[in-house]
Amino acid sequence: MPTIYLIRHGKASPEADDYDELSAPGYEQARLLGAELRRRDLKVGPVVSGSLRRQRQTAGTALAEAGVDEAPEVDRRWDEYDHLGLLALDPQGSGSLQDRLDASLTAWTGSGETGPGSWNHFRDGVASALTDVVTRLERGHTALVFTSAGVIATVCSMLLSTSTSGFLAMNRIVVNGSVTKLLHGRGGTQLVGFNDHAHLEHGGTELMTYR
Repeated sequence: MPTIYLIRHGKASPEADDYDELSAPGYEQARLLGAELRRRDLKVGPVVSGSLRRQRQTAGTALAEAGVDEAPEVDRRWDEYDHLGLLALDPQGSGSLQDRLDASLTAWTGSGETGPGSWNHFRDGVASALTDVVTRLERGHTALVFTSAGVIATVCSMLLSTSTSGFLAMNRIVVNGSVTKLLHGRGGTQLVGFNDHAHLEHGGTELMTYR
């Protein structure tokens, strides 16, 4: 049965001037991910990445470690939502960073807008990107999609038909370098594994990151 791995990028650099850059722990997460992909001995294809630097750096590091000699196709529909832009809409918001992000996401997902930059536009783009990957899957192969937590949470919430609160709950806990597994068959696409990060655990608590 065709399989899709939704892979979250490694830890970015929230303390640096450029957030969209893998940190040293992020590269180690990507390397351990690649070693796990090699261990699983998958028939890989297709390979896709969002256009963000942290997504492409994760893909390059993991694929090299896995011995997969295939450059990922870049598809912007797998890019993360603009979390910095959302936070900037309410710069005086109270609470922790996570509290402020949750408040911003709640307002964004409930706005009802449909144009570029809206939740509906983002969600529809993610859905169409997933459909495109599914239509290209061959029997017995595994697609590798290097993306971000918000995209993964969006896919899972759609497949599980959850409310917005379900999206928010999943979005908070997707670990950097984790793998979410989908299967596609006659009954459609199904979520069978969420946020698998066992391959990171022997690296210590410093590799259990969410940013």
